[in-house]
Amino acid sequence: MSIPISAEQSSQLQELLAYLQQHSPFYRELLTKHGTDFARIPVTTKEDLQQRADDFLCVPRSKIIEYTSTSGTLGSPVIVPLTENDLLRLADNEYGSFRCADGSASDVYQLMLTLDRQFMAGMAYYSGIRKLGAGIIRLGPGVPSLQWETIRRLKPTAIVAVPSFILKLIRYAEEHRIDLAATSVRKAICIGENIRNADFTLNIIGRKIKEAWDIDLYSTYASTEMQTAFTECGEGQGGHLQPHLLIAEILDDNDQPVGPRTPGELTITTLGVEAMPLLRYKTGDVCMYFEEPCACGRTSIRLSPILGRRKQMIKFKGTTLYPPALFDLLNEMEEVVDFVVEVYANELGLDEVLLHVLPAADTEECHGKIRAYLQARLRVSPHVRFVAAPELQKMQFPETSRKIVKFIDKR
Repeated sequence: MSIPISAEQSSQLQELLAYLQQHSPFYRELLTKHGTDFARIPVTTKEDLQQRADDFLCVPRSKIIEYTSTSGTLGSPVIVPLTENDLLRLADNEYGSFRCADGSASDVYQLMLTLDRQFMAGMAYYSGIRKLGAGIIRLGPGVPSLQWETIRRLKPTAIVAVPSFILKLIRYAEEHRIDLAATSVRKAICIGENIRNADFTLNIIGRKIKEAWDIDLYSTYASTEMQTAFTECGEGQGGHLQPHLLIAEILDDNDQPVGPRTPGELTITTLGVEAMPLLRYKTGDVCMYFEEPCACGRTSIRLSPILGRRKQMIKFKGTTLYPPALFDLLNEMEEVVDFVVEVYANELGLDEVLLHVLPAADTEECHGKIRAYLQARLRVSPHVRFVAAPELQKMQFPETSRKIVKFIDKR
């Protein structure tokens, strides 16, 4: 069972196919060979983008205004160029996203993320908030003391931040006796990490935030390649598709569509993109979709939290794991302050898991509790290495990264 394509999307799709045949060397070749029946067109992969990047470009380089790139989590980064029209589309996407997350012109957003290093998301948030007519504070990532001083002075109503960093803000506030309930912040747009389980209940990190700081939490999911976001409304029941910007499919391992509430790989077709449109592009992200109308009144499909990334799946001593499941286990332990998960192949080519852990106390008792808990919950024992804060900080924020690193894949 596939996700229905609306009449408007079908019209946009036909325009896209004609555009690709005229302007895209890669897709002209593909469509000539396989035809234009959407369901029969082979999927596009990240490897295609990495190997034939120039063949995806549909405009002369003189029309490119901005060059963005993926983070390179699953291999070498992919360059995604944008024209002026693409930048306007990106602003429209985030305008819709912030509106979905109950944003208005009366809000002031403090952006706790990078706006440089070819990072599309930071630019997108900035553009969308401008279109919304709300205030913007471009503070950048990290430095809890500066974040709190700016909150005190400029009184933002909302923050845009990675959930694990919000926990660091909370920890800093508690240590410095900042009254969280008395601050101006009323909501947080949570980026880059899950705050919910597959059934939309708050996961460990989401619960920890809400228990300490009673603000509204909105989850959002996007990728550079699709230039579009799925953002939660106030109901917190999944990220809403913006159907005028994207056609979404959830496919199984054989590239066949799955039904609602069934895990599969998100595969997208961009609508309205000028420089580098993508057709049936497999994102590598595993999730589910829900088709019943939302209580907020929107009727487009909603996505579950990302269950994992296809290429990051870990086969460890007979157990299949995705990194988010390990993150949840570590986040729920009071004895664990912070961590990095590393995966590598042993001499037999099998997956091994090494956890770099910053413990709450550097004692044998604390170390023993952590090891015992992991053994009990996982039923297998990963390697655990206890580290000090400065070393973990270097692992999480390498010079070449624009995001916090929680997972290192050395396979």
